[in-house]
Amino acid sequence: MLRISRRHRRMTYEAAQHAFHLATYVPRRLTVAGLRYGAGRLVTLPEVTSVPEGRMVDVPGRGRMFVVDVPGPTPDAPTVVLLHGLATTAYLSWFAALGAVAEHYRVVTFDLRWHGRGLRGESFRVTDCADDVAAVLDHLGIDQAIIAGYSLGGAVAQETWHRHPEKVSGLVLCSTSGSWAVDRGERLFFPALGAAITPLSRLAVAAVERRSASLPDLPSFDTSDLAAWGLAELRSTSGWTTPHVMAELGRFDSSSWIGDVNVPTAVVVTERDGAIPAARQRALAAAVPGSIELSSPGGHASLFLDHERWGLVFLDALERVAAQLPASGRLAG
Repeated sequence: MLRISRRHRRMTYEAAQHAFHLATYVPRRLTVAGLRYGAGRLVTLPEVTSVPEGRMVDVPGRGRMFVVDVPGPTPDAPTVVLLHGLATTAYLSWFAALGAVAEHYRVVTFDLRWHGRGLRGESFRVTDCADDVAAVLDHLGIDQAIIAGYSLGGAVAQETWHRHPEKVSGLVLCSTSGSWAVDRGERLFFPALGAAITPLSRLAVAAVERRSASLPDLPSFDTSDLAAWGLAELRSTSGWTTPHVMAELGRFDSSSWIGDVNVPTAVVVTERDGAIPAARQRALAAAVPGSIELSSPGGHASLFLDHERWGLVFLDALERVAAQLPASGRLAG
């Protein structure tokens, strides 16, 4: 039987609380506050009354996960895979963008491991998430796709190119970084967080399993009450997920290979980002040969709290990457 001292429980709890603070806009309290803030008309949230319906899919060699697959405007439209951020879901990160992106591309998105209706497992690893992306594409019969990732999803997008370059036709990296443990404080914090939560891994796995088992088979596709819908999406991810994913992000570092990226790439920088400084996002852009850097004036949650401006920048990034694809994969017209 696993025995954990009271002192170690207290240290772990404090470390996990600090991880929530470091994530700034991503944790559930601030995301819910943002949705309610918008619902109170201080921020104009997107007028989205529903989202494209997804389904539970059994992916060979991986497991059962929630996948959204929206057909493009034409059979030969490029495919874009949208990867979400920490402590959210595919819907919650991308609900404001799905409709506009699907006007030009086939769109695939899914809940990452330990999030929502995503795969479970004994641990959370960015490498496993990258392998999941490749497996989903294979299962859907898609040879290549533009991989677009926000925050955590940006790390997974980078790792997908690293592990499965044959599946990646282009990259769009949003509000993300090549490394999370950059300054002295972060280099101290992330290893400490990892050491603190490791003894509780079995408890975390059990909590993620329980949360997943408690969910309805499918999420709601009705977003007319955005705050209530957003809260339900947030609650679909266990609170144990955040510190474990944060610890994994502290281990992620693409600096030794990101300069080898050889596909069209755009980096969308959020200028007032309190979670991942804009300078760090620009450093990622500078590290990718020939990448296009685009700027949005808002913060880390711009993809829904500043969707009108951010969405246009994101669509521009996709268009610029798609324009560099071989003729068979370009946008029509």
